[in-house]
Amino acid sequence: MRQPRISPNELKNGTVKRMTLRQLLSRITVYLAPHYLKIGGVFALTIISTLLSLVGPKLCGQAIDSITADNSGLPNVLGYALVLLAVYLLSAVLAYVGTIAMCAVTRAIVRKMRNDVFDHLTSLPVSFFDTRQAGDLLSIMSYDVDTLAECLANDLVTCLKSAVMVVGSLAMMLSIAPPLVVVFAVTVPLAAFMTRFITTRSRPLFRKRSAKLGELNGYMEEMISGQKTTKAYTVEDKIQQRFEALNQDAVAAYTSAESIGTVSGPSVMFVNNLSLTLISILGALMYMIGYRGITAGDISSFVLYSRRFSGPINEVANIIGDLQSAMAAADRIFRLLDEPSEAPDAPDAVVLSDVKGDVNISNLDFGYVPGVKVIQDMNMHAKQGQIIAFVGHTGAGKTTIINLLMRFYEQYSGTICIDGQDISLATRDSLRHAFSMVLQDTWLFTGTVYENIAYGRSGVTREDVERVCKEAMIHSFITHLPQGYDTVLEDGAINISKGQKQLLTIARAMLSDAPILILDEATSNVDTRTEIRIQQAMNKLMAGKTCFIIAHRLSTIRNADQILVMQHGAVVEQGTHESLMAIPGGVYAELCSMDFKRGSEDL
Repeated sequence: MRQPRISPNELKNGTVKRMTLRQLLSRITVYLAPHYLKIGGVFALTIISTLLSLVGPKLCGQAIDSITADNSGLPNVLGYALVLLAVYLLSAVLAYVGTIAMCAVTRAIVRKMRNDVFDHLTSLPVSFFDTRQAGDLLSIMSYDVDTLAECLANDLVTCLKSAVMVVGSLAMMLSIAPPLVVVFAVTVPLAAFMTRFITTRSRPLFRKRSAKLGELNGYMEEMISGQKTTKAYTVEDKIQQRFEALNQDAVAAYTSAESIGTVSGPSVMFVNNLSLTLISILGALMYMIGYRGITAGDISSFVLYSRRFSGPINEVANIIGDLQSAMAAADRIFRLLDEPSEAPDAPDAVVLSDVKGDVNISNLDFGYVPGVKVIQDMNMHAKQGQIIAFVGHTGAGKTTIINLLMRFYEQYSGTICIDGQDISLATRDSLRHAFSMVLQDTWLFTGTVYENIAYGRSGVTREDVERVCKEAMIHSFITHLPQGYDTVLEDGAINISKGQKQLLTIARAMLSDAPILILDEATSNVDTRTEIRIQQAMNKLMAGKTCFIIAHRLSTIRNADQILVMQHGAVVEQGTHESLMAIPGGVYAELCSMDFKRGSEDL
């Protein structure tokens, strides 16, 4: 049965329990299932290799017994040595082949798991990313997946090998001297008790370790991306102190987990050495009294088998920490995979086609947090081809309107209609194809200038790209790049200015033939002179399109058909620039006055 979806916020608040070991193993098994035949082959090789290694102690005992006082048994000893060499060599070859095969299976599982995580991330709603650090998500995709892979590649085979070794060694010891096996009736339960005791206390610590490493990675990602701001405000010491605190927390969590996890190995080793001591003493006594004709070779074989018996137990105890770390990593991976994707379109969802761009919002209420409204009873009608501008102080709810239009958030009351069709009853794909966007935060990927501009639209020719770049007045800038339109932008396009990045995203939006255009402070990173130059081109391209503009420079929206002035989520004034300026003591008039003063200072 599929596990219920539970968000990380619920886990953080402690309102739900984490997955049990059985649940985690069940989820991991799903990834192992397609490779059962290969894994079965690996297990077969491991079992044969282990059984061959169990022949060694018996041959060693027989070689010892073949030794005579006059050295007449020397040829027999040499024969046993050659057989031992062949057996151990074949065992090693089979173990090596099994290890290589298991690594190949593990890589395939990791590839599938990473693909699943990445595919799921692309299906998650915007609200999810508002509450999660990018570094934490990257930590899950890299560190946690690798940790789980290491467990599958090594620890799984180790556990199987240990189980076969323990059972086989026990059987051989029973065939040699059953009374000596009684020693393990005391030492094995003692070792098992100690291992369970340590495991119970270490598992929560390994979970905490993974969480702390995720926090540390998230902070590093934030600080690296904000390096210029850090240096501009000279807060290097402050962020270093914060990093040291997070690093110390991570180290402390790592130390706590490892200090307890690694105790199991030495503890079990002590118990195993104790059992070896008891076996040596009791075996010597049995040989001296001639118990059932037991020989020195039998005692020697029994001692070697006791090491084979206790060694795997000790080995498993040593990897308890790794197993706990892998389970903590698996918990984080599957919790992420259990995050709810955007709800699927209804079976009868309407596909928007031939969109004209008539947008109507009626009685809209919305809040990111229950009980706290960000948008209150909003009404607006944008006719086809109109330019609608949203203005207001930061936090007034301007960008929220855009998020609702695009159905990035859907838990609202009221209706939003395009061409008379309620968007909640339309397919998301067709809805979002009706929009093109330019955001304040530029996003360019590693690729050529041409690929970045043509992003999101298929069948685009070089001529189409060059045309919009000329209209956006960046064609000349692009042609002066080292390879022109084929210049590769890397690492977030650090080789061009922030304003140039914004111009590229504006050209990308211009290339789209979507009937509705969204400009969310799209010219915020462009200087005033460049803004004036591209405004004419943008006005021409916006002709016939319904445009929603969020602008902090009010001079860019003077010609808007409607200007909505927002305060605390409510539309307090609505009209044209002239009508709003005519309102005595109006909010818009005050904003324009402030904008004019700011513009004068800029000049």
